[in-house]
Amino acid sequence: MKKASDSSSKTFFRLMKYVGKARYLMLGVLLFALVGNTLLMIAPRLVGEAIDLILPGHAGSLLVMLGWIALCYIGGSLLTWLTSICANLVANRTVRELRNDLFQKLGKLPIPYFDAHSRGDILSRFSNDIDAISDGLNQGIVQLVSGVITVLLSLGFMLAMNPMVALVAVLVTPLCFVVGYFITRYGSRRFREQSQALGRLNGCAEELISGQHTVKAFGYEEQAVDRFRRINAELYECGYRAQFASALVNPSTRFVNNVAYVLVGVFGILAVLQNTLTVGGVASFLTYTAQYSKPFNDITAITMQLQQAMASARRIFAVMDEEEMTPEPQNARTLNEVQGKVAFEQVSFSYVPQRPLIRDFSLEVSPGTTVAIVGPTGAGKTTLVNLLMRFYETDRGQITVDDSPITDVTRDSLRRCFGMVLQDTWLFSGTVRDNIAYGREDATDEEVEAAARSAHAHGFIRRLPEGYQTQLSEDGGNLSQGQRQLLTIARAMLLNPPMLILDEATSSVDVLTELKIQRAFRKMMSGKTTFIIAHRLSTIRDADRILVLDQGNVVEQGTHEELLERNGFYSRLYHSQFEKSLS
Repeated sequence: MKKASDSSSKTFFRLMKYVGKARYLMLGVLLFALVGNTLLMIAPRLVGEAIDLILPGHAGSLLVMLGWIALCYIGGSLLTWLTSICANLVANRTVRELRNDLFQKLGKLPIPYFDAHSRGDILSRFSNDIDAISDGLNQGIVQLVSGVITVLLSLGFMLAMNPMVALVAVLVTPLCFVVGYFITRYGSRRFREQSQALGRLNGCAEELISGQHTVKAFGYEEQAVDRFRRINAELYECGYRAQFASALVNPSTRFVNNVAYVLVGVFGILAVLQNTLTVGGVASFLTYTAQYSKPFNDITAITMQLQQAMASARRIFAVMDEEEMTPEPQNARTLNEVQGKVAFEQVSFSYVPQRPLIRDFSLEVSPGTTVAIVGPTGAGKTTLVNLLMRFYETDRGQITVDDSPITDVTRDSLRRCFGMVLQDTWLFSGTVRDNIAYGREDATDEEVEAAARSAHAHGFIRRLPEGYQTQLSEDGGNLSQGQRQLLTIARAMLLNPPMLILDEATSSVDVLTELKIQRAFRKMMSGKTTFIIAHRLSTIRDADRILVLDQGNVVEQGTHEELLERNGFYSRLYHSQFEKSLS
């Protein structure tokens, strides 16, 4: 995380840049607040004059004065209302821009970022942290703008009426900031801890809820509850301390203001005795003292809310400061009419610099070739595919497609050359048809159905309540694992790309359906370069070449029959599975 994200001042100015995008609305806030508060500040002076007019023979003048007072309060209240509306619009537009930029940033982050951060914590930044900023801006803009104007105007009126009495209020009231400063320093750290704890809690909840089947299968309910309670207790402790500091601010500042109010009353009475101030002037002074101190109370009262907003903004800007994917060169080409020739040239890669996984790996695949990649868990099989798709960048060496380095072409055109069917299925909320046509939104209903038939998914789709228009829940939760996998296979078949990547593509379907899909795959793979990652070695007998990986290196390669004849690493893997299947 960059230091800029930890700087409160830089975080504040970055947030203000977003606020500044609604400059015309902010101008409205300033204009309405200035005129509205001016009217509200004139009213106490008129009230004092009205008090001095409570004498025989001044009834007419008193009524006129009361009319002006009413107009000032009505006009000031109306403009204050307009100030709040404009301020709310500013806050909402600022939050909208933040959400848009944050979501766009996520699309530019590399896969390793998502490997290192829980989905719950990322979602917490979208929801809880954005909401905290919204609440802080909604309260803060009005309070800060109106508060500054109110302090300046009330101070000006008091100085004009009696500088000595005004000096009492000026010297005592700012003590609020001294009190508030020490409390908010304590509270800001607590709100930052609260935001972090909330992110951990959301991550834990999302993980346990999405993995309920596993939790129940292993009888992990009690441990899951204990883990959640432990994190929830941390959140409670952070929240308790933060709210304690927040609750302490307002009473402390009000006490200081009440002291100022009493002192102004005492010195006002002395001024009346010295004939330097009227009785009505004392009443006006007391009102101005309350108006002068009110912004200090309001600002310190929302200081903790502003601190929470700043803590949340810091978390959001921390994401925006993350290093993005390696940028594409300005002259990046688009891959068109791909033949399917793929080459790895002395490629090295490691997830952690101190632990290299792939070292000087070289491989050349001719167009239309089927390459199977096998090996024990952690050998680097899926890593090769991730490098080929540029989900990760190589440390050294290069990968080419049709003799073009993949770093010289656009990621979009590169990835559109591949159709992927993974062991882990992914579906989104939408209709069955939308999920199959995810890679080809322009596909016709006939093409979608043909792809589903090829994947042997048409039968169960037809039995769904609304067929292809059936709405799927999040991640296809209302389908079985095998049905979800059939939909992802149909999606790849509809895309019909020049190259395929199959990572245990039939691991969740029954044996009979697997045989049918294998035939459909063979038809689809005809003339296409195909990479098959397999654990069940019986499914790759027909591969043109089998690569046997161990600790990131190719230890053997050849056809199924050739590798069995060598009686090496592959032969031991194959016979161990065969023996297990017989037992």
